[in-house]
Amino acid sequence: MSSCVSDLYSATFGRLFTLWYGFVMRLIDEMGLREVRREVLGEAVGRTLDVGTGTGANLPLYPDEVSLVLAEPDEHMLKVLRQKLSEDPNRHIELVQAPAEKLPFETSSFDCVVYTMVLCTIPDPEAALVEVARVLRPGGRLLFLEHVRSEDPGFARLQDRWQRVWRFLADGCNCNRDSLAAIESSPLTLESVRRGRMPMAPLIIKPLVYGSAVLPA
Repeated sequence: MSSCVSDLYSATFGRLFTLWYGFVMRLIDEMGLREVRREVLGEAVGRTLDVGTGTGANLPLYPDEVSLVLAEPDEHMLKVLRQKLSEDPNRHIELVQAPAEKLPFETSSFDCVVYTMVLCTIPDPEAALVEVARVLRPGGRLLFLEHVRSEDPGFARLQDRWQRVWRFLADGCNCNRDSLAAIESSPLTLESVRRGRMPMAPLIIKPLVYGSAVLPA
């Protein structure tokens, strides 16, 4: 495949995936996930960084007093975000294009970092969590909501079998990634965690965890 054809394919797939992702997440949110998001994001304070913002499902759920910064690497997602931000000119929100593993912010510059459905797709989650620890102030918190590898060995094997297919269909998402273990082995200290099930989602991404981790002072 020539580079021109490859670039066209990537651009077309990227646009289609962005539309599909936004549509599917709206349905899942309406079936109950939005309330879990609201619970997690309600704990955001001060200067908050939302990493891998996607199509912006989190935006209306943050407390009004939060100073919000968005970091999203995908150009197609960024177009959707810019449109959403332009529709609410009364609220100042900073938007940057950046990967989770290399954030363009100063050390100790945020009170809070948020991951929602992000660690499953980040190419290097360990490096991304080191970046979280770098940009958080001491005592700052990571708030997370992630689908994860099942605790049930049989179900986890099913996720392993479907991983390659799902990764292709879902633009790099790993249905079998143990994101909670990645947080636990990071420089952060796990503070709270709850488990649940993602509503109206494919079986292999139903196991859900959400909670917080803190950067030791």
